[in-house]
Amino acid sequence: MIRRLLPVALSLLLAGGVHAQDASSVPPPRDVAYAPGTIRLEVDATNLNQRIFKVRQTIPVQAGALTLLYPAWVPGGHSPRNSIDKIAGLVFKAGDRKLVWKRDPLNVYAFHLDVPQGVSQITAEFDFLSATGSGQGRVVMTPRMLNLQFLTTVLYPAGHYAGRIMFDPRVTYPSGWTAFTALHEQGRSGDTVDYEDVPLDILVDSPVYAGRHAKNIDLTPAGSKVPVRLGVVADAAKFLEAKPEQIAIHKAMVAQAVKLFGAQHYDHYQFLFSLSGQMGGNGLEHQRSSENGVGTDYFTGWNEKAGFTDLLAHEYTHSWNGKYRRGADLWTPNYNVPMQDSLLWVYEGQTQFWGNVLAARSGMRPLAASRDALALVAATYADNRAGLQWRGIQDTTNDPIVVGRASRAYLNYQMSEDYYRGGQMIWWEADALIRTKSGGRKSLDDFASAFFGVNDGEWKVQNTYTFEDVVKTLDGVQPYDWTTFLRDRLDGKVALTGGIEASGWRLVYKDEPNAHAKASSRGGADYTYSLGLSLNKDGVIGDVRWDSPAFKAGIGSGSTVVAVNGLAYDKDVLDEAVTAAKTGAPIELMLRDFDVYRTIKLDYRGGLRYPHLERIEGKPDTLTPMLTARR
Repeated sequence: MIRRLLPVALSLLLAGGVHAQDASSVPPPRDVAYAPGTIRLEVDATNLNQRIFKVRQTIPVQAGALTLLYPAWVPGGHSPRNSIDKIAGLVFKAGDRKLVWKRDPLNVYAFHLDVPQGVSQITAEFDFLSATGSGQGRVVMTPRMLNLQFLTTVLYPAGHYAGRIMFDPRVTYPSGWTAFTALHEQGRSGDTVDYEDVPLDILVDSPVYAGRHAKNIDLTPAGSKVPVRLGVVADAAKFLEAKPEQIAIHKAMVAQAVKLFGAQHYDHYQFLFSLSGQMGGNGLEHQRSSENGVGTDYFTGWNEKAGFTDLLAHEYTHSWNGKYRRGADLWTPNYNVPMQDSLLWVYEGQTQFWGNVLAARSGMRPLAASRDALALVAATYADNRAGLQWRGIQDTTNDPIVVGRASRAYLNYQMSEDYYRGGQMIWWEADALIRTKSGGRKSLDDFASAFFGVNDGEWKVQNTYTFEDVVKTLDGVQPYDWTTFLRDRLDGKVALTGGIEASGWRLVYKDEPNAHAKASSRGGADYTYSLGLSLNKDGVIGDVRWDSPAFKAGIGSGSTVVAVNGLAYDKDVLDEAVTAAKTGAPIELMLRDFDVYRTIKLDYRGGLRYPHLERIEGKPDTLTPMLTARR
């Protein structure tokens, strides 16, 4: 059920899309059921050594031309980046007879075949050859765990909405493993689990984490009848050990989210969480679950002062913002009609905002650490986004398609997906404005409950929204010229940092990193706001700030700092050199570019500079109330 479709979505639907890969020979999706019946999907996930998922589909059919599609556009990825390159051994059969198939020459995700007369079902078999190393993409299968995304292991008939094609999914897991998914089990036979029959859109929205070492932790808020659980898989059993106070913090995060939105758009919620140094990390939203992956020491290496990452709070927020409610031009009838990303500054930007807020309100990230994290974001948009000179946050909503999350040589100048944190800054300013204009009676919380907290319990619909809907809801919370406010900031007419001072704080620089920055350094060194560069633990330069002292001296990203003032590079040596240069000689760096060595003199005298937030005396503090738990 779709509440609203934009005219552009309707035109895409009727024309079969406007992407170069769409072809007239591929039937456009229609809102009609797939009449031949339910498709059985069987996935064998037991080949851990070679990391291969074996797929068999039994597809009811009618005689004649048939086009089967492999999903192209990834929900939550906002781009056509599904792993069709990992499909191999594709065979279609009618009984024992092989059927000839042909890939569409323009739409490489489409496979055409003719179903002979008298045939009522065919089988499709293929192997999904998952990455065996990070250079091939994200690793999703290891000797101890796996992440099965049905989006990668399914073909579906063209000509229908995804919600009108029924699937009967069954998965065979390695013996003794535990699997977590939002799908309900219907039965078991040995290591094979038969899940409930669901339409394709719910199947794709219900991935699996499974593992040898697993634990499901109850996070259901007190008094709630809607279960919320944290399904954890780990490289070893010892990494599953969570202290009661750690579990209490995660429960508080769930409770704070429910208080914020005032509704739950799922019949149950299953966090999928991997603690691994082998399976690739992840963060991907779904309506009744989310995929989350971090290192092994999430629980065992917990530092109470630094707190946890905001990953779980961010992906959980997406159940409301992005899944139940999403931009109208992001909704498409199936996974081969192009998406449009114009409202990602709401979808991701406000989720970035609420993820950080909920982390603070629940204690996942202590108040001081939350302010420190915000200082880093504020500094980015005050002094480390030269790209804002030539493009606005709105244009970065195209980056999932343009960039595909590839690395960038000069990130601060090129920019990439800045609708996340740049969007977050816009929403901080919106909150401060609402609080000021309403005399403290209203805040962005009121927008969240009005916009996302409607129709408690409803989850099998896509409740879409437009820019005008966002403005209307904001105006209902606090009357203001919100169209101009948003457009000025999205289009680069107004700086993005006004919300910090409006909240009673100012961005300052000190000669020591703040505590949050220290905790998340990972052994590297950050001189972004002094020399204008950052380095990894081996001295390799990452981003070089455009027009910084380092850039003007001819230093580029990818070079390696070998020596500082004649001494072998390490962070302490460079720290001392930057400090000494305030009153002494220029800093001399020896760099290696491939097999060429060169020496650069940096005439920088400003000392070490790291972002912090500092209270503005006499100005009301609206930041702290926003980060404080709701009772």
